[in-house]
Amino acid sequence: MKRKTIEDFKNKDKNKDKNKDKNKDKNKDNNKDKNNNNNNNNNNNNNKYKNYKLNSEIKSKTVRLVGISKESKVYPLKKALKIAKQLDVDLVEINPKATPTVCKAMNFKKFLYNLNKKKRTKNFNLILTKEIRLTSSTNSHDLSFKIENAKKFLRLKNKVKFYIFFKGRSIIYKYLGEKMLLKCIKLLSTLIKVEIPPKMDGKKMFIVLSPKTNTNESKKKQIKKKI
Repeated sequence: MKRKTIEDFKNKDKNKDKNKDKNKDKNKDNNKDKNNNNNNNNNNNNNKYKNYKLNSEIKSKTVRLVGISKESKVYPLKKALKIAKQLDVDLVEINPKATPTVCKAMNFKKFLYNLNKKKRTKNFNLILTKEIRLTSSTNSHDLSFKIENAKKFLRLKNKVKFYIFFKGRSIIYKYLGEKMLLKCIKLLSTLIKVEIPPKMDGKKMFIVLSPKTNTNESKKKQIKKKI
């Protein structure tokens, strides 16, 4: 049975892209978008594999094999390939710059799946910061509108940064700016914890607010642990 190479994985992805295109409606306007998407997909697939060589693609005569036991051992490439084949896994080059080259015996398909899964969870847990500008004399109507926007963002588990920029001589009245920022904290007190209280940065005064963790949920978790 022929051992897989990186090219096999690339070809598999290309075939998937082709099958997706066959199922889509054919029209001239969409064809341009499809071609662009296909090129992007192919580039992403190439980038995904470019750092790895596996099985017959590895050129080093001797390799340091890891992933079988706690200790790594140096083997001739042919023997390392034989060991990987016996374990029904791939021999993957993970550090070509080392002497000898470091290779790992592992299921490469499963490794790629876990790698993509980690990237997805990182993107999912990304916390954004919404910046909202105020003035020392922002009226109650505008303030309530901006507070409602802040609430929406905080409920999505993101942070909010309120700031006031002092122009020219207005910096003399920075205490009014602080008063305005403290008012924001008071209006949002049920939803937030203050990460950074009123602070000056040049001619700008700001606060950073992060969403308050659900105390009921944390209590439930603590009770479960005790049980």
